[in-house]
Amino acid sequence: MKTIGVIGGMSWESSAEYYRLLNRYAKAKLGGHHNARSLMMTVDFAEIEALQRAGEWDRMGNLMAEAARQLQRGGADLVLLATNTMHRGYASVEQALAIPFLHIVDPTARALQAAGVRRVGLLATRYTMEQSFYIGRLRDRYGIEAVVPTDTSRADVHRIIYDELCHGEINDASRKRYQEIIAELAADGAQAVILGCTEITLLIKPDDSSLPVFDTTALHAEAAVNWAIEQP
Repeated sequence: MKTIGVIGGMSWESSAEYYRLLNRYAKAKLGGHHNARSLMMTVDFAEIEALQRAGEWDRMGNLMAEAARQLQRGGADLVLLATNTMHRGYASVEQALAIPFLHIVDPTARALQAAGVRRVGLLATRYTMEQSFYIGRLRDRYGIEAVVPTDTSRADVHRIIYDELCHGEINDASRKRYQEIIAELAADGAQAVILGCTEITLLIKPDDSSLPVFDTTALHAEAAVNWAIEQP
């Protein structure tokens, strides 16, 4: 089995979920006492969050690239960026590596295609919902149209991620608000919903949603394990 390198810490709450899922999928596929061979480079989210607010995306791309190089030097065979928002700088990571980089949109989009979903709701940070790096990749590479909540609802989704989920706070009132927003997306023609922030899986499970759920954290982790097992 090849070694999976994970750039984590954005937030550590979702990075812990990645670690759990990587090992769960490896055990499910290989049985016995198998784990996923993995490395994690954890960055300081306080620095990243401040740079996000300042719009310093190039600087963040450089930080992600250096974290990727550290994983490569440590023996990783594949690199994951365990956050949707920071894929804004994925090109910097790819260019820094001589090993493969698994973009989080790609396994999500392939799962949507397999399910016949062509119009999907997107729940994520404001950066992911409002900038083109994520929605554009879904559209241009996979022919999938992403719809986002209204401005007020986007603000609520973003606030709950940063003020609650990134701190491990799981509140019933916030779950109810997300359910209301998912219903709004369904009324706008969404056939399913992407949990497009790696923390949202901590709050919303499939049974909580009126639409089919596509969890980027789980899909990303499973695709990485499949790759690591299938490589010679």
